[in-house]
Amino acid sequence: MQPEQEPVTKAASHDAQWHSLYHIPKMDCPSEERLIRLALQDLDGIVQLEFDLAQRQLAILHQGDATMITKKLQCLGLGAQLSVSRAASLADRQSFTADPAAERRTLYWLLAINAMMFVLEFAVGIVAQSMALLADSLDMFADAAVYLLALFAVGKGLQLQLRAAKVAGWLQAILALGVLAEVVRRALYGSEPQSTLMLGMASLALVANVSCLVLLAKHRQGGVHMKASWIFSANDVLINFGVILGALLVAWTGSAYPDLLVGAVIGAIVLLGAKRILALRR
Repeated sequence: MQPEQEPVTKAASHDAQWHSLYHIPKMDCPSEERLIRLALQDLDGIVQLEFDLAQRQLAILHQGDATMITKKLQCLGLGAQLSVSRAASLADRQSFTADPAAERRTLYWLLAINAMMFVLEFAVGIVAQSMALLADSLDMFADAAVYLLALFAVGKGLQLQLRAAKVAGWLQAILALGVLAEVVRRALYGSEPQSTLMLGMASLALVANVSCLVLLAKHRQGGVHMKASWIFSANDVLINFGVILGALLVAWTGSAYPDLLVGAVIGAIVLLGAKRILALRR
């Protein structure tokens, strides 16, 4: 089925604002959202983007026809298809409700919280001999990298942004592989995770991630980055509960294996996130 697209004159297509809706089957995490933003940022006429990761949809308010936008999106290999493109009505324009300045302030707070928690949780993880805490700290690092790249995007060239993303992805991958290797080493030679420190630190990390959700609450239905960031932080809360469960099982069983298992699972999640970042291309 061909996408619905209203006929327009050449003059009207360049002067009016248009509302185009894309279905993107492989867009399901912040990495794809970031990739799409990088691909479209150099196009003239883009007014605003609205991402819906749950529905795999991208709405674009723009000037001119959607031909170049469609070509850019299809080159990303995410299966993008134009569903509809029409002259933007008042309701269409009002549906783009993002406040860029407010979103930027929120991103600064999210970056600060995640960066601080990465350093603190990594340090406590070493003292507590906990692979779950060390792996969760890398998840905090991954979040901080996403928010830093979102802020770094403003006013920078595409290639510079892509290089920065690659550096963050490689660092994230190296750290994740290091955690997984350490999980294997400790499984073979033993470890003594401290359940009390684990539980205290994991609870503090949970508070930090819930705080991120509170900051994101008013942005979750609109604005570039923000829906993705909401999903990211909600997933982090689930990971925190996993670390808390691991700490309780360590205390109950006296075994290090619950800590190692949780650490391995989180390490694998972080490694998959790094793989997505390293797959970014123009």
